[in-house]
Amino acid sequence: LSLRKQFGVDSLDGFGCRGLSLGLQAAGAVMQYLRATQPTACLDHVRRLRVRHPDHEMHLDSITIRNLELIRPLAVHLAPNDQRPPTLLSVLNRTVTVMGSRLLRDWIIRPLVKPAPIQSRLDAVAELVEQLRARTGIRTALRTVQDVARLSSRISLGAATPRDVLALKQSVAALPEIRRHVASLRGSLLHDLARSWDDLADIHEMIERAILPDAPASIRDGGLIKNGYHPPLDELRKTSREGKGWIAGLEARERAHTGIESLKVRFNQVFGYYIEVTKANLARVPAHYIRKQTLVNAERFTTTELKELEDKVTGAELSVTTLEQELFEEICTQLTQETPRLQMMATVLAVLDVLTALAETAAINQYARPDVNEGGTIRITEGRHPVVERLALPGGFIPNDILIDLEANRLLIITGPNMAGKSTYLRQVALIVLMAQMGSFVPARSASVGLVDRIFTRVGASDNLTGGQSTFMVEMTETAQILNSATTRSLILLDEIGRGTSTYDGLSIAWAVAEYIQDRRHLGARTLFATHYHEMTQLAGLREGVKNYSVSVRERDGEVLFLRKIVEGGADRSYGIHVARLAGLPAPVITRAGEVLAQLERPATGVPPDQALENEPPRSDHSLPQPHPIIEEVRQMDLFSMTPLEALNRLAELQRRLEDEKP
Repeated sequence: LSLRKQFGVDSLDGFGCRGLSLGLQAAGAVMQYLRATQPTACLDHVRRLRVRHPDHEMHLDSITIRNLELIRPLAVHLAPNDQRPPTLLSVLNRTVTVMGSRLLRDWIIRPLVKPAPIQSRLDAVAELVEQLRARTGIRTALRTVQDVARLSSRISLGAATPRDVLALKQSVAALPEIRRHVASLRGSLLHDLARSWDDLADIHEMIERAILPDAPASIRDGGLIKNGYHPPLDELRKTSREGKGWIAGLEARERAHTGIESLKVRFNQVFGYYIEVTKANLARVPAHYIRKQTLVNAERFTTTELKELEDKVTGAELSVTTLEQELFEEICTQLTQETPRLQMMATVLAVLDVLTALAETAAINQYARPDVNEGGTIRITEGRHPVVERLALPGGFIPNDILIDLEANRLLIITGPNMAGKSTYLRQVALIVLMAQMGSFVPARSASVGLVDRIFTRVGASDNLTGGQSTFMVEMTETAQILNSATTRSLILLDEIGRGTSTYDGLSIAWAVAEYIQDRRHLGARTLFATHYHEMTQLAGLREGVKNYSVSVRERDGEVLFLRKIVEGGADRSYGIHVARLAGLPAPVITRAGEVLAQLERPATGVPPDQALENEPPRSDHSLPQPHPIIEEVRQMDLFSMTPLEALNRLAELQRRLEDEKP
């Protein structure tokens, strides 16, 4: 009811809201809240509903937005130059307006899933990359544009200041120049923007005619309406000006009339205008002077004529202030009627700002136009991480390729040393896909992207202590969300699943998750699975659609060099001790770790542990152990049907049997 009343209609079906009862209830609640909290505000500018179609946009959950560092960095520390670590938004954000910056953020977290609008954006970016003069001209003019959307809202809500209206005029003044450059472009999206164009010339003319260019920040300060805009205001100003002029000449006239050279005419907020005469000259004061205030060394007087002029001037000034406020409110009311036009042009300018910013970024960073299609293959040649490559890395950023599809290459198992670049590679692929589907060029030599409907990530480790969840519980919860929400068309990134628990538990879970994703009966989604469990590479020989990749490493003279290059085939070592050395662990710890590793990797020899190297742990061949019979018995116990005493007796018996098994 509140929405129908707001829009003056009997049905909301014309807004495309048929069947969206929950959405309409939420929108109606928002309108009621606005009326309750802004009782004096004019809400006439709220004239339409916009329906977001989930099937047109990709939904990114908060975990993926966080893990891919789309908006905010995972690291909270400052970089060496006291700047926040970069994000995808900070890399792409070459917008020059606040409206454009907001829209770019929206495009990043809501990529498109339909090829036609994606191609329209890419066509526009491609043309703007080529048309340097038009791009530069548009961006130069846009720099003078303020936040038209917010200014329009402030005006409609009655919260605008004279400076806000002047900022709107300045923004509108740039429109003809921007239109001139847009008209020279031919892309369908750019053509649509040009066709929707409105120079808002009448709005500019009205503000130009009414508001002084140096108007104060507050209407209470006065002096904001131009002469000639409102004749009654001009008359009041003339009265005030002439009265002040007469008062200004009063001092000279009274000095000549009385012969008192030290006589002064002054003004203060308490007593108004007065004539001040020193004590030494009181005998020469005319009889028509009226005493107003006595001071230690002087007397202050007024006259009937001065009082009349003062009242006239003061009344005129008060009337000027009141009338200016009324006129300003009238101007804002007129501007409020133009809110739909202002909001439409705010949207057009924001889109234009984002498109030119993406083109500017593509030209500067040497991005390539992606081929976005409805196939199932993602093929990227010499892809780069858009954020990491902007950092000053020794040796530069190493590009990598990827081929992942819905057939023989749908699950890529990626193994390799820690710190070698597996996580960067995973994020890089996801970011390139996301950028392509938001309509941006991508950091690669070439890229063909088969559309994805969702991007899911499970990377990094974190506790949720306030929610009572450990690192492993958070990991499993996020993994469960992915398995329960993903579809065949999704892109899944899994990094080190299972590392939050024991080795065998973790390997078992990682293996089962990989099998579930690979199996088309369950999911069959395109997945990058980075793991330190080398046993996972066996999946490629057991399941179709699984391929092994690893990060290449070069060993020379006992040193290990991470090449950051993804190559086909699995890795057989983690180089964890080398990473520990790089991290600065003490030399004795590194040496001892090498000894323990050598013992653990030694093949079975039958040598008892106490005859091995001093303090060495027993060898483990990493084969899956047979469960102890007692463990099986415990698993099969029905604890809920046992009394506490029975359970205690059973536990005592198991303890005794374990004691008997000791050598």
